[in-house]
Amino acid sequence: MQNNFRRVYYTFLGVLFLLLLLVVAGARLYTDWLWFQALEYQRVFLTIILSDVGLRLGVGVAFFILLFTSLMFTRGHLLRAAQRATVLKEDDLLTIQSSPWSRFLTNRFLIAAFAALSLIMAFLFSFSVAGDWVTLQKFLHPTSFGVSEPVFNLDLGFYVFRLPFFLFLYQVASAALLVIAFWTAVAYFLVNLTQGTAGGLFQSIAARYHLSFLAALFFILKAIGYQLERYALLFTHTGAVWGPGYTATHATLPAYNILTIIALVCALAIIINLFLRRFRLVVYSIAVMLVASVLLGGVYPGIVQKFRVQPNEIVMEKPYLERNIEFTRMAYKLDSIEKKDFPAGRVLNAEDIRNNQDTIENIRLWDWEPLQQTYSQLQEMRPYYQFVDIDVDRYVVDGNYRQVMLAARELNQEHLQPQAKTWINQRLSYTHGYGIAMSPVNEFTGEGLPTFFLKDIPPVTNTNLKVERPEIYYGEKTDQYVIVNTNAQEFDYPRGEENVYTTYTGESGVQISNILRRLMFTFALGDYKILFASDIDNNSRVLYYRKIQERVPKIAPFLSYDEDPYIVLSEGRLFWIWDAYTTTDKFPYSEPFNNVDNYIRNAVKVVLDAYTGEVDFYISDPEDPLVQTYSKIFPGMFKNMEEMPGDLSQHVRYPVDYFKIQAQMYASYHMEDPQVFYNREDKWNLPMEIYASEQRPMEPYYTIIKLPGQNEPEFVLILPFTPQNKNNMIAWMAARSDGENYGKLLAYYFPKQELVYGPMQVEARINQDTTISQQLSLWDQRGSNVIRGNLLAIPIKDALIYVEPLYLQAEQSRMPELRRVIVTHGERVVMEPSLELALARIFGEGVSAEAQGPAGEPGTVEQPQTAASVRELAQRANQLYDEAQERLKAGDWAGYGDSLAKLKQTLNELAGQAEE
Repeated sequence: MQNNFRRVYYTFLGVLFLLLLLVVAGARLYTDWLWFQALEYQRVFLTIILSDVGLRLGVGVAFFILLFTSLMFTRGHLLRAAQRATVLKEDDLLTIQSSPWSRFLTNRFLIAAFAALSLIMAFLFSFSVAGDWVTLQKFLHPTSFGVSEPVFNLDLGFYVFRLPFFLFLYQVASAALLVIAFWTAVAYFLVNLTQGTAGGLFQSIAARYHLSFLAALFFILKAIGYQLERYALLFTHTGAVWGPGYTATHATLPAYNILTIIALVCALAIIINLFLRRFRLVVYSIAVMLVASVLLGGVYPGIVQKFRVQPNEIVMEKPYLERNIEFTRMAYKLDSIEKKDFPAGRVLNAEDIRNNQDTIENIRLWDWEPLQQTYSQLQEMRPYYQFVDIDVDRYVVDGNYRQVMLAARELNQEHLQPQAKTWINQRLSYTHGYGIAMSPVNEFTGEGLPTFFLKDIPPVTNTNLKVERPEIYYGEKTDQYVIVNTNAQEFDYPRGEENVYTTYTGESGVQISNILRRLMFTFALGDYKILFASDIDNNSRVLYYRKIQERVPKIAPFLSYDEDPYIVLSEGRLFWIWDAYTTTDKFPYSEPFNNVDNYIRNAVKVVLDAYTGEVDFYISDPEDPLVQTYSKIFPGMFKNMEEMPGDLSQHVRYPVDYFKIQAQMYASYHMEDPQVFYNREDKWNLPMEIYASEQRPMEPYYTIIKLPGQNEPEFVLILPFTPQNKNNMIAWMAARSDGENYGKLLAYYFPKQELVYGPMQVEARINQDTTISQQLSLWDQRGSNVIRGNLLAIPIKDALIYVEPLYLQAEQSRMPELRRVIVTHGERVVMEPSLELALARIFGEGVSAEAQGPAGEPGTVEQPQTAASVRELAQRANQLYDEAQERLKAGDWAGYGDSLAKLKQTLNELAGQAEE
């Protein structure tokens, strides 16, 4: 009785647990549907769900039918074995003893057991294809590339859209056949076990027939697999070639054809064996297949590669290297890079600097790492606010095209005080961040701190930039759900000792509406307080999936994404722009980047409203066949770039991640001659730099410059190249971001016979400068941490200048200060308190546009110049004062006196200007 009670009790708990799982899963599915519906992407949701469920259901049903059918063929043998009686002789008496299995192994029991086993295995097997719905949909909606590969003369779309599905079917069928064979063997093992002959599995004629038939199916599948492997050779790597080289084309490819025939012959032999009953043929067939696979699939190609190809590799592989180069350049859009010559050794003059003030005024002196620390100290305002990242962009500020750095002030609930981490605070009150901080890339105060275009709470500005909707409900740190429009006070921002409260007016999220939805959210979010909270009513809205890195991939999981979404201020509102990529690893002849994908396109720009959470997908590369296919799969999901609001489109920028991939690939694939490519005669490297005190790879950087031959400044992304094993600069690459020029890539080549200093050579020259090294040592002795910033190579006209900022950070401080700027040009290396003074030391006084006389002639002074000179002298005086104080603190009395003398001279000049 007690055992029965326990059995019922545990059965009840098991059923209850399963019901709970089903309810939670159903609640999540329902709330996901509501979420997609609120964003007007319900069609996307249905396509994904129906594709995924349909594929898993189809595979599961097919597997169930095949396994159940195979097991049913063993049913009769199991029944006969169970009902077979055993005759025993004892004391000259014959007795008949029935099998103990006969009571259990009934016809009904076996059918039920086989059905249950097949159902469970089909359910588990269906999980093996979870997520493969994309492969199915791409197969159903292919797009032509308009380019054919030279081996089978098939359009590249076959390899990107169709072949992956064929390989998927082959892999699923092979796995299913092995599982079916295993359970079939287990069934025949039970037959022998019932008969008392557990060790004689293959002694049973029925088992031999059945398993031989499955083996024949396996060899037929293997033949299909060899034919598919012929096409997959276009993704292989042998020797110097990505894609099929000489060996793959002349040895492996014919070998696969022969192996296909051998596999079919083996399958035929096994089928014939079913009638001849010579079961050794099965063993011989398997042995022949194994030996042939090793010899033809491995040994023979290896011999050809070693003795035919390697002794004369460049000659043998030349036509295949040409294909490798051509298709790799196509895969990464390197074939669209425009090559230009850039002269070496040119020296600029003061007039060149004056004529390129748009470039000079936008040279970035602030690096994101020290600036993020400074922003945190100056602009986070409260412990629960956080600047997650610093972004670089450009804005028209008071009529001037300026490069700026900005960051979103997000709310991090983890930083709330422990006593403030109540459910109401975290779910109903502290719901959003507030505003942004923005500063120009080249300006700083006398204390070495950034000057701000936008700052504080509420946002304060002395420019034309306005933030009218500063609330940030969706961002990089908003990883918790919140509920708005409740009876609780919703915190907006702090004001002195008090707080300002608000009510959410957007249509984002899902309205609770009724008790059923409230119950569903309770299960889906795993929070019972939603059901019982009195502050929540039917008008309340649940905002969930608020983190950008979770929200956007939830809608479009088939895209790859950039590492850095960036905040944008557009017409008073805050938006996030995130670059998305289409990728595949099935592009013929292309070398994969980091051994993953061998085709990548920055095909989509994602825009997310920081207040409403609305998400829009804009096609930035309409020629990409992959994004065209996704547009067919999800009609109406993607918009044309022309549909993006005009002001917002001005902040689209070329992505750093994509540019870095292209640059790394271009370092090898700028060599289009196969012999030069094979010998790596002109291999490039991405340069190194010294940051802080450590050597590390140089990152691409944004800047505003006039590209050679262009009349207007534009926002570009730049990265230099150095030759392999050398430190001089050989070329630099630029990606354009503005207007109709967006996405255009240019590579500027230096003359190979002339020396152009590379970043590490410039760093070495800085280290060797006695004045600079003494100053750095002096700061170090005082206990200050000297941070050497990013070294930037800035193209101006037909020459380069190098700029590197220096930051000082006290041991007890978390706020780096910008204290010096190092400028290098030609043979000159100077360090001054500001960029203007450094340029003045190299090019002479009056290098700013304001110091320029009529018709561009320096030295002619008119009224507008006086005001400009006063500002310059005042800035210099302020910097000299700071320098004097630093030398005084360091005990450098001689330096202190020298700085005071310079300060006195500057003040006298300033007084003279004022009298005029």
